[in-house]
Amino acid sequence: MTIFDPKTFRSRTTRASVGLLVAAASACAATAAPAAAAAAGSGHTPDRPRVQQALERAVTETGLPGILAKVRDGDDQWFGTAGVADTRTGRKRLPQERFRIGSITKTFTATVVLQLEAEGKLSLDDTVEKWLPGLVRGNGHDGRRITIRQLLNMTSGIFNYLNDEKMVARLAGPPFLKHRYDSYRPQQLVMSAMSNAPDFKPGQGWTYSNTGFVLAAMIVEKATGKAFAQQVSQRIIRPLRLTGTYVPGGEEVRIRGPHARHYSALFSQDPKPMIYDVTQLNPSAGGAAGDMVSTAADLDRFFTALLKGRLLPQAQQRQMFATNPVPEGKWTPNTTYGLGMSSVKLSCGTTVWGMGGALHGSWSYAYGTRDATRMLVQNVNGDWNNPIAVFTDVLEAEFCATGSS
Repeated sequence: MTIFDPKTFRSRTTRASVGLLVAAASACAATAAPAAAAAAGSGHTPDRPRVQQALERAVTETGLPGILAKVRDGDDQWFGTAGVADTRTGRKRLPQERFRIGSITKTFTATVVLQLEAEGKLSLDDTVEKWLPGLVRGNGHDGRRITIRQLLNMTSGIFNYLNDEKMVARLAGPPFLKHRYDSYRPQQLVMSAMSNAPDFKPGQGWTYSNTGFVLAAMIVEKATGKAFAQQVSQRIIRPLRLTGTYVPGGEEVRIRGPHARHYSALFSQDPKPMIYDVTQLNPSAGGAAGDMVSTAADLDRFFTALLKGRLLPQAQQRQMFATNPVPEGKWTPNTTYGLGMSSVKLSCGTTVWGMGGALHGSWSYAYGTRDATRMLVQNVNGDWNNPIAVFTDVLEAEFCATGSS
């Protein structure tokens, strides 16, 4: 599935699956993996010892299986790893690996919606009711009062279906292993949200809700008459030649091509939890909020094109990047959020732009400078001991150190 609500991830036990979806294939107790040396990229960027040290700390200090990082500085590339892709074989992580990107999917979804607005096929000020009549109703929800813009900027108030008690019961802890291949249609996910009261009245708050992006994709299909996955491929994946990126099919549980194993503690609060191999899963519970697969190189290319204004006209670009501070305690600290786009302010005062995402066993971060002259993409193939702190450490090493080499 999808997520990216680290506050929820850190603070809940039985409801910790809220925001994360994953499926397990076989149980496998993972052991802490030794650090691996960095692999040189194809460009001429000097080694990055500070970043490499941060990668190694991610493994040695947290017990995460493995981490990879790709840095692009201008036209130069650097790739580094620590730990392993497979705890059973000791195989190292590789640049071409594919991984589940969780809520980074939201940025793809928002981009498609904004392209359609630029073409006059919809307006961000259209109500949900206009496109999906009668769907957003019940327990205080009213699609007549919610706009597409509010779906994308997390101000709709619509309940996050991943917080629904029945969904949590399937996605957290050992029960997840039984339900890892369950299939969900978008309408089912929306109905799970509708069975709960909204978080607030539309436009009167901010809360992380995957439901909004599932609805946005449904609107894309109504506006175009084509499947959402087809629109993502036609408008983004093929034009940018993102050869390792795709939207999985409804019953597709395996990751295509080369990939690391994905490991999860299933949100256990035990200091020494059992670790499970959750590489295989049905990602339909994530939908357009978090089901996509990609690579470090592809995410670099996608966000570079987006930051440089190559995917959106100027008017839509301004709307995507018109961010507001996220209320304290609602998401990761020192962040702002726009339309599927976020920024993070680092301790040195530098602000980086992009998005993060997570599912069971895979957490990813893709952030760079506003002019896209430098990008950093990260992925860890484990979900315990707060990967957000790991990612922040690596970001600080790249963007805050005086001289990156």
